[in-house]
Amino acid sequence: MKNDTARFTDRLAATARDIETLLDRLLSPAVLSSETARPPRLVAAMRHAALDGGKRLRPFLVVETAALFDVDRAGALMAGAALELIHCYSLVHDDLPAMDNDDLRRGRPTVHKAFDDATAILAGDALLTLAFDVMARTEVHPDDAVRTALVLELARASGLGGMAGGQMLDLAAEGRFDNKRALGEKEIVTLQAMKTGALIRFACSAGAILGKADTTTRANIARYGSAIGQAFQVADDLLDVEGDAKTLGKASGKDAAAGKATLVAALGVDGARDRLNELVAEASAALASFGEKSDTLRAAARFIAERKA
Repeated sequence: MKNDTARFTDRLAATARDIETLLDRLLSPAVLSSETARPPRLVAAMRHAALDGGKRLRPFLVVETAALFDVDRAGALMAGAALELIHCYSLVHDDLPAMDNDDLRRGRPTVHKAFDDATAILAGDALLTLAFDVMARTEVHPDDAVRTALVLELARASGLGGMAGGQMLDLAAEGRFDNKRALGEKEIVTLQAMKTGALIRFACSAGAILGKADTTTRANIARYGSAIGQAFQVADDLLDVEGDAKTLGKASGKDAAAGKATLVAALGVDGARDRLNELVAEASAALASFGEKSDTLRAAARFIAERKA
């Protein structure tokens, strides 16, 4: 009989396979209605960015949160694929020379290295817009109001007041635009809640939206998403300090070299680990009303905190 960790790993891998198949179809060269053509080089760059990599944690969270409300898995996978397209676009742009200037992503050349800067910018743009195309499709949910709510929440999580805004705060903290200054713990938490946490929180909230959950339930799911979103970034910061490039599939030690604002820098390694434990406990508490039905999501919180890559 499999233990909880093995069951979680199997479910994560199964969702990753399903998302890979779905993304492969969504990024095919086949022209859709209202499209004129799909340029082969752009398609190739988008596929390079989105296929054959990653744990697909964000779509997994969509699928597993939606399962709490007995939502159709196919629709949840489609919503998860839309979210993963946003995540992939953000990585393409983050890796550019003008941003983080990374050569490796998931153990492979980044898109601007495999192609060129201009193609990478356009690939990111196209992944971003395709995400909203996908989220608006009836395959996600037959109810127009549900799809509208998903599109609205995804736009806010990924845009000015979410991920993109958080990236701007991160660049400013490095001193890109003015004199560099050290951020306090509260400012770092805000930055990370936007840059990394917003999409993870949306992943969880999306399942509740798909399930037409009530206000109280949605608030609890959002609390869970916020906690694991912060945990993900703290774990990522620890990996940057303690991990190696071969395991991570990207360069390590870059945050400290760039003087990035992290909770590891603010709290120290031991303090950051203590914070991780607190966040996992908070995530678990937020799921109390779901009982054993939320065991997979509890396991997800532990996985995020303990991951090695």
